Amino acid sequence: MPGPEDFRFDGIGTRWEISTPRPLDAGVRARLLTLVERYDGDWSRFRSDSTVSAMAREPGRYELPAEAADLGWLYRSLYDITGGAMTPLVGGSLERLGYDAAYSLRPEGSALPAPRWEDVLTWNGQVLTTFAPLVLDIGAVGKGQLVDLLAVELRSCGVDSFLIDASGDLLHRGPDPVSVALEHPYDPARAIGTVSLAGNALCASASNRRAWGDGLHHVLDGTTGLPVSTAVGTWTIAESTMVADALATALFFVPGSELEQTFDFSWLTVFSDGSAAYSAGFEGTLFS
Repeated sequence: MPGPEDFRFDGIGTRWEISTPRPLDAGVRARLLTLVERYDGDWSRFRSDSTVSAMAREPGRYELPAEAADLGWLYRSLYDITGGAMTPLVGGSLERLGYDAAYSLRPEGSALPAPRWEDVLTWNGQVLTTFAPLVLDIGAVGKGQLVDLLAVELRSCGVDSFLIDASGDLLHRGPDPVSVALEHPYDPARAIGTVSLAGNALCASASNRRAWGDGLHHVLDGTTGLPVSTAVGTWTIAESTMVADALATALFFVPGSELEQTFDFSWLTVFSDGSAAYSAGFEGTLFS
């Protein structure tokens, strides 16, 4: 359970909580907040002063921090595996349906497919070169990556045991496992099971989060610009929060067994008809 010593703050549009055996001192807290602000200033499509917003205004060559290399590799891998359904170029599609910088939640017209990667973008390590104005959206991966970056910062400050909770995306480090409830896809007040976290990450994605209008939600198929309607909730466990976060979204597009050919993780998918599929190594317990 959270204690009074836990560090709570808002960042990248979500609520964070870092639990540690002892309170973090002011210097450590300041370093963590500086990192969150820097990441948001580079990658947010909701800030007019971000690098990503600059890409939406003008094509060109953009150099981003070191984490861009891992981000680009992971997105390109999943773009290829999902046949373009999972893509960082879906930002314009989200804006078209109303999930824009102003959070208008009012669709501007029919669904808009994302542009093809090879037509508008090259992503080489830290350097992104765009050939047309585009709305980059790293929402399926960015929060998980920031969790991992905060973990590196904590360890550099000598903090080795912690639980980072980024609004339900979790990273645990330390000797004592924690039990986590798996939220029901249709009822946040209920759980469908539990999982024990022991030195790894747990991420989830659900179509009931960031939902608006008539069947609209944030998990879009880049090839059509339409919300996915088959899966309603996914959970993933991996060593890296970035990988777990990305694969929780990828499970909306391809079976977990296919993703297991490339990634080391365990998973659970609940579908709109009430059925479920999960990996042989999934560490959770589902309620009957």
